[in-house]
Amino acid sequence: MFNSIFKSLVLIFSAFIATTSLVMADPFTTPLPNQYVLHGGNLKVTYSTTGFDGKPHFTYQDGTHTLNFSGDQIRTVGTEDGTLVSVTILMTVDTGSTSFTVLIPHINLDSTLEASIQTQGISTRHKFSIIPDLNRGQLDTYKFTKLVGNASVVNF
Repeated sequence: MFNSIFKSLVLIFSAFIATTSLVMADPFTTPLPNQYVLHGGNLKVTYSTTGFDGKPHFTYQDGTHTLNFSGDQIRTVGTEDGTLVSVTILMTVDTGSTSFTVLIPHINLDSTLEASIQTQGISTRHKFSIIPDLNRGQLDTYKFTKLVGNASVVNF
């Protein structure tokens, strides 16, 4: 008799634990965003971590230019502050280059698979001269642009 009561208690306790675990589990786990559409000032930036071709895509628009980048033309660096996504928007042979970087924040989406975000875009002028004596002092200058927009999941 004691064995049957003990077995019944074990079964009831096991059912209780299983039910409690199901109730406490996250009922809906969302994927990470794979597309970011941002704008601010005269800039519009679209970044997709993947596309139909399996490569990342980045579009930079500044009012006068629309530049499209894909694959290895896009550089990413993960940091504790988010992901830095960079592209080179101007390259010269003898005076340097200009890059644009957007800071993609860490995001947890809800069941709508979309979130509003605020972040910063950084235009960096990289000074360079073919005359070595002119490559002194601060070589990079920065312009920050507040960007707002959406992060979402898009099926490619």
